[in-house]
Amino acid sequence: MASKIKLVILGNEYPEENALWIKACEKRKENVSYRIVDLTRDNWLEEIQKEEFDHLLCKPSGLTSKFKELYDERVYILERTLKYKVFPTAEEVFIYENKRFLSFWLKANKIPHPKTNVFYEKQDAMDFLKIAKYPVVGKVNIGASGSGVQILKDLRKAKEYVETTFSAKGAKHRVGPNMEKGNLIKRGLHYVFNPGDIKKKLKFYSTLKNDKQSDFVIFQEFIPHNFEWRVVRIGDSYFAHQKVVKDGKASGSLIKDYQNPPLAIFDFVKQITDKYNFHSQAIDIFESANGYLVNEMQCIFGQSDSFQMKVNGVIGRYIHMNGKWVFEPGDFNANESFDLRLDWIISKAR
Repeated sequence: MASKIKLVILGNEYPEENALWIKACEKRKENVSYRIVDLTRDNWLEEIQKEEFDHLLCKPSGLTSKFKELYDERVYILERTLKYKVFPTAEEVFIYENKRFLSFWLKANKIPHPKTNVFYEKQDAMDFLKIAKYPVVGKVNIGASGSGVQILKDLRKAKEYVETTFSAKGAKHRVGPNMEKGNLIKRGLHYVFNPGDIKKKLKFYSTLKNDKQSDFVIFQEFIPHNFEWRVVRIGDSYFAHQKVVKDGKASGSLIKDYQNPPLAIFDFVKQITDKYNFHSQAIDIFESANGYLVNEMQCIFGQSDSFQMKVNGVIGRYIHMNGKWVFEPGDFNANESFDLRLDWIISKAR
């Protein structure tokens, strides 16, 4: 019998976020053993190195700049300095929930994307707004599900946005419940039957409120669209669906359309992810007159449905075989696709 693959889950500031990796590992206990190390603790490196391991599993922090920077720095040491195997890769972690860095990364690597400007001086931002084409999109650096995305329709609104951002208030972003997420009754009942979680959630909202972006602004070119494609690659499995616009934004709307995806969009994503060795990516893509444009890239992402794609009404995935895209029906996205991530790691370790 082959020896078990030894894994270390690199936890962030919220221990409950380890749950999906833990669930995947528990399902595959005959193939893997695992332990958890809190990457935010002072003894993080000693804890990682005290026992042998084969692979480090990331659940990067994506809620506050403080812990995002901490997680990135320590993953850098683990992969780039110590040469440990990290999944997702360090580079995937660096561009995760860091719109500022992502814009630099896309530009440097000549990957098509909406034109993005980052200003650290208030006057520079104001000067830009005088010549900008409206609407323009204001974004906060950290913020999933459309949090912190503002569609600024004219110069007056854009100036107000800059004034607010460079003030003590900081850029506007959601710090309470996502009312568009749905299941409000179910979510409310959870706290009725689990009152101890209320204190945790209030602390969570307080942390978000105190994490202010007040020293720079991010402006992105507005691309007219009714939807954006979410294309997912995990290992060698590919999925895609449309994220439908609501109130001017596709991110966070949770409205999906499972149209048959164009195969060309998989070619586009495969080219990017092959080049940079990315095997855990959700790439949000606009269709434009100039072709596909990358809007966001996330190595870890939410999944409100139990699947990521339908083709002719059938749930499944695409794989690339002998130069062609081949559809395979089946349920490949269980446990928010963490099972698929772990299966890919196991397959590469054997």
